[in-house]
Amino acid sequence: MKVVQNIDNPEYQSKVLYLQALIKYEQDDCRLAKDLMKQAAPDDPDTWVNEGCILMKDEKYEDAIPKFESAIGKKGYRADLSYNIALCYYRLKRFGECLREIGKIIEKGVRDHPELGVGSNEEGENIISIGNTQVLKESALIEAFNLKIAIEFHMKNLPAAKEALMDMPPRNEDELDPVTLHNKALIYMEEEPQKGFDKLNFLLNNPPFPPETFSNLVLLYCKYN
Repeated sequence: MKVVQNIDNPEYQSKVLYLQALIKYEQDDCRLAKDLMKQAAPDDPDTWVNEGCILMKDEKYEDAIPKFESAIGKKGYRADLSYNIALCYYRLKRFGECLREIGKIIEKGVRDHPELGVGSNEEGENIISIGNTQVLKESALIEAFNLKIAIEFHMKNLPAAKEALMDMPPRNEDELDPVTLHNKALIYMEEEPQKGFDKLNFLLNNPPFPPETFSNLVLLYCKYN
C-alpha cells in the first residue's frame, strides 16, 4: 500500500486503484474497498468483477451474480468468473443453477484442455500426475469439481461425490490442494477411516485449511468412537 501510494503516473491510475481495493479486500476491510471502487470507471468490466467479489464477501450473493455475468458479457468467458457465479448459487442453496454453471466450466475445460486428463483417474491404478500447472489453475476445474463434490455430499449422494473426485485432473496426493484433500478424507472415510483422520489432522497442522475441517474432525471422532 505504501508503494502504490507513491505512483502518480496517470497511466497507472486505474491499476493502482484496483490494487489498493484488492489489498483492503484481502484485509477484510470491505468498507474501504467499496469506497475505493466508487472512484473506479463504472463501465469497466474489471470494476464489476471487483464489486462482485466485495459483494460475495459481504454475503450479498444475489447482487454479486449479475456483476460477474456482466463482466463475462463484456470480456468474454472466463472460468474463474463462472466459478464465482457457481459459488454464489451454492451459498444461496440453488444447487441446480450451481451445477449448471459447474457443467460449463467442466465442458470447456475438457474441450480446450484434453491434456488435463479429466476423467482419466481409475481406482487402484497408478496415477500419472499432470501437476499443478498454470493452465490447470486458469481452467478452474479443481474448484468446480470440489463444488460439485460438496453438493453431492450435502445431498447424501456419496457415489456421485466419489465419481466427481475421480473425474478430477489427476495429481499425486502430495500435490493436492487443501480443499481436495479435505473432500477426499470425507468421501473415503467409511472405507479408510484412519487415513481420513490422518488427512484431516494433517490439514489442521498445515494451514490454510477449509473452515469446516475442525468441526468435521470432531464429529467424525464422535461417530467412530
